Amino acid sequence: MYSARNNHILGTLEFNERSSVSVFHKTYAVPAVIFLVAAGLLSACGDDNAAPAPSTSATSSARATTSSDGTSSATAELVKLLRPSVVHIKSETATLDVFGQLVPSAGVGTGFIIDDKGHIVTNNHVVSTDSGDAAQDITVTLDDGSEHTAKIAGRDQPTDVAVLQIDSGNLKPATLGDSSKLQVGDDVIAIGNALDLPGGPTVTKGVVSALGRLIQESNPDVSIPNAIQTDAAINPGNSGGPLVDLNGEVVGITTAVIRGNAEGIGLAISMETAQPIVKELIDKGRVQRGFLGVTIQEITPSLAEQFNLSVDHGVGIRSVQPGGPADKAGLKQGDIIVKLGDKDIRASGDLFAALTEHRGGDIVDVQYFHGGDQRSTQVTLG
Repeated sequence: MYSARNNHILGTLEFNERSSVSVFHKTYAVPAVIFLVAAGLLSACGDDNAAPAPSTSATSSARATTSSDGTSSATAELVKLLRPSVVHIKSETATLDVFGQLVPSAGVGTGFIIDDKGHIVTNNHVVSTDSGDAAQDITVTLDDGSEHTAKIAGRDQPTDVAVLQIDSGNLKPATLGDSSKLQVGDDVIAIGNALDLPGGPTVTKGVVSALGRLIQESNPDVSIPNAIQTDAAINPGNSGGPLVDLNGEVVGITTAVIRGNAEGIGLAISMETAQPIVKELIDKGRVQRGFLGVTIQEITPSLAEQFNLSVDHGVGIRSVQPGGPADKAGLKQGDIIVKLGDKDIRASGDLFAALTEHRGGDIVDVQYFHGGDQRSTQVTLG
C-alpha cells in the first residue's frame, strides 16, 4: 500500500494509543499522518460479512429517563450501563537500548467487550509496538477491577482494528449499532481511558460532525474509509474505545484526533467498516485481501470543473505501483476509475467496499476514463 498527500490538510492527525501520565508508561512517538477530506491511499480490504452478533447486551435497555427535578439523565444512565463493557488495556514490550540492555515500555488504550466468549475490540496500534510487531504482554482490566491476561485473536494494520480475547465469565458485551444510520448532528458519547487518569474511564459527549471521512497514515500504511468525525473530546488513551449513540449502541471505534491548527476534530472507525474485519479476525486470525496497487484522488464536481475532467465522480489515480496489479493492467496516473466489477465507483469508499469482496488472484473488470476516452481493462489483484 502507498501513501498520498492532498493539499487540503487540516492538521496533524494522531493515533492516541499511548499515555505519558503514569511513570510506568513510556511516551511513544506517534506517527505523523494526514487526514484527507477527499483524497488519499486506498487499500484492498477483506470480506463483506456481517459481524458476529454479541450476546446479552449491557446497553440494549438504555433509554432516556427523567430525574425528580425534571432534568434528563439519559447520558448518565447510558454511562452506567456501558461501563461494564469498556475495558482498560495495557500493552507491554521490552526493547534493547544502545548498550544492549532490555528496556521495558508500556502503552495504554481502551477496548470494549463484544461477546460472552471474551472477545474485545480495540485499535491495532494499542497492542502493537512502534515497529508494528505485536506487544509481548497485554493486560485487560475490567470495570470491576479484575485483571486478565489477553491474547491477540487477530489484528489488521490497514484498518487499525484488533481483537483480543480473555478467559473470564460474567461478561457484559456492548451492543454493536448500525453506523450507516447516523446523521450529521446526532449526539454521540466517547468512553475511554484518557491520559490513563485514575478513577476509571473518561466520558465525553459531542455530535457527529461529519461522515464519510478517510483516515490515512503514511508509515505504516493505514487507510480507513467512511470514518466518523466528532467533536467529542478525544485524548491519548481513548484509542480503541467505543463511540456510542444515544440508544447505547456502539457506532464507532475511537482511533485518532487532529492536532495543530484544528480543534474539536476526532475520528472513529465506523462499525460498518469494522464489523466484517472483526468477524474475519475472529474466524481466521487475519484479514486476507486483494491489492490494486495505486494511490488515489477522489474526484468531486468542483475538482472536475477546475481541471476540465471528463467525469465529475470516481477516483483518480495519483500514482501506480511499478509492476503492481494496476500497472500490469495498463492503468496510468491520471486515469479515473468509475467501476470495479459490478460496483459503480463514485467515491473512495465505493472502491474500498468493492475491493473488500475480492481476494488476491481474483480477476476483476475495471472501467475508467483515460483523458476523454472511457476504457475497460481486467486487473488481476495482488
